[in-house]
Amino acid sequence: MGWFYGFRLHLVINHTGALLDVALTPGNIDDRKPLRTFAERLHGSLYGDRGYLSKAIREALREQGVNLVYKVRKNMKSLDLSVSDEVLLKKRVLIESVIRELKTQMQVEHTRKPRSFENFHVNVFSALIAYQLLENKTALNIHELQQTHDLQMLDTP
Repeated sequence: MGWFYGFRLHLVINHTGALLDVALTPGNIDDRKPLRTFAERLHGSLYGDRGYLSKAIREALREQGVNLVYKVRKNMKSLDLSVSDEVLLKKRVLIESVIRELKTQMQVEHTRKPRSFENFHVNVFSALIAYQLLENKTALNIHELQQTHDLQMLDTP
């Protein structure tokens, strides 16, 4: 009687809330699996949650020029972070805001069952396109953070 496939939508965004990269994986895949693919097209710092904890992946990404920053667990040795990394890690709530917008406004998560796997893909990716076309995305005010000296230095265009 029908079918259901759980999925995870992995997003990489910049400080303006724009999508830089997207991956759609089955729900039972480890969060860290698409991370290396994302890092091939990125440079600088990548901020994630505790689902991305991995010393081996952090070292491998560092060799690719990507600094993986995440909040460690209480029983772990803390990471050697710059002041900018600490401030931006606290602003990681931006990605949660983007996900909330995708769920509520773009209806990525809905109860209707698509009739085919292709239709499911169309629904998800049309929601992502609609989000990209939004004029007022949730964003970090980098200039304000720099003026309050919370951020020492950050390359912004």
